[in-house]
Formats: sequence, structure tokens, C-alpha cells
Amino acid sequence: MTADRSLDGRVALVTGASRGIGAATAKALAAEGAHVVITARKARDLEAIEEEIHAGGGSATIAPMDLTEGDSIARLAAAIHERWGRLDILVINAAMLPSLMPVTQIEAKGFNQALTLNVLATQALLAAFDPLLKRSEHGRVIGMTSSVGAEPRAYWGAYGATKAAFDVLLSCYAREVENISATQVTILDPGATRTQMRARAYPGEDPGTLKPASAVAEKIIELIASDLNTGSRYRLETKAR
Repeated sequence: MTADRSLDGRVALVTGASRGIGAATAKALAAEGAHVVITARKARDLEAIEEEIHAGGGSATIAPMDLTEGDSIARLAAAIHERWGRLDILVINAAMLPSLMPVTQIEAKGFNQALTLNVLATQALLAAFDPLLKRSEHGRVIGMTSSVGAEPRAYWGAYGATKAAFDVLLSCYAREVENISATQVTILDPGATRTQMRARAYPGEDPGTLKPASAVAEKIIELIASDLNTGSRYRLETKAR
């Protein structure tokens, strides 16, 4: 952990933080001094990330939950409001990749699950945490997207549709808050990254050719520290450095 930490005293929430980009981001935020609230469905996986953060001298709180269940997001927002009174950083990372197949054969169950997590839960997060972000002097929202939302690709229709909707929600929210609060919204396409989701989508790919999740986390820290035009979109290079 660096002596001069850029995020000392800030409160961050990272969804989908039990592995991959979410876990790497949570650790990076904690290393910069933020107290990180980490969410995912499995408590045991979150506890492992929390232990790593604490071992590195950081601070974290686990919040095991299913973002698609009832009022889980509202309850989390209420808990964060009661303890800290604000939220400085929201990283929307949790997402579901439904089965890849032609549009004409998309399975309704998987598509509905992806829509619920990738789109409806995103709107619920923005609605629940908007008041807390507006209480921050430097509120930041980072939304993790995919190129298939903007560049349609065969067999990726279900996931691409959810990410297109995700991008529109975040872009509209950015326009709605830009003149009434200090909240900045950034959409980040991480590009091909060494994650379990990527391995599922491309089982024959050599993971050694891909950048690690920590490289994406580094970019997120950079974006949070920058004074950006709200609604900006960025894409990282694909290959490992």
C-alpha cells in the first residue's frame, strides 16, 4: 500500500466483487485508502477477498447478496446511509453472460436472468445510491460494459442487448446529474481480460495472451482520480502487457 493514498476516507461499493475484475478493483480501491463494500452472492468468496484486503492493510465490509432479489439493493443503500451517510464510488461490475446462440434460438430463462441482473439491477443501483452519491463532493460511478453492446456480433445477441441497454441507462443518468451534482459517470469497456467469464465465452483461447484483471483495476483507479467529462466511455487494449 502506498504512503500517499489517493482515496483516503472515501467509501466505495463494488458489485460482483468475489472474483475477476470486481475483486481486483476492490483490492485496488482499498490499497488507495478507500473503505470498500463488496457484494456478490457467495459469502465465502467475499470473505476471501476481505481477508486479502485486510492483510494488505486495507478496510472492507462484505455484503453477500443477490442483486436481483426483492429489496436487497434498497436494504444495502439504507445500511450504507446509516453507517457513512454517503457513497463516493460505485463500481457496477456484476453481470451475467447468457448462453451464446442465434437470436432466433435465445432461451427465455437465461435471457430474462441476464436482463434482470445486467439492466434492471443497474437501474435499481442508480436509483438507490443516487442520493448518497450526491452527498459526496466527488461522487464517481464506473460502469463495466462490453464492446458487443455497441458493435453487434453473431451469437452475442442476448448479452449484447443487455449491455446496449446498460450503456444507455448510464449515459442518460450521466446527462441527468451533470448539472445538479458533482457525480461523474464513466463507462469502461475492459476489452479481453483474463476472467472466468472470458474463459466461458472463448474456451480455446490462451489466457496468457490476455491482460490480468489487475490492469483493469489500475485503469479504474486512474479514472476515479481524473476530472472527466461525465458520460465518457473508454476501452482498454486487449492483449497482456
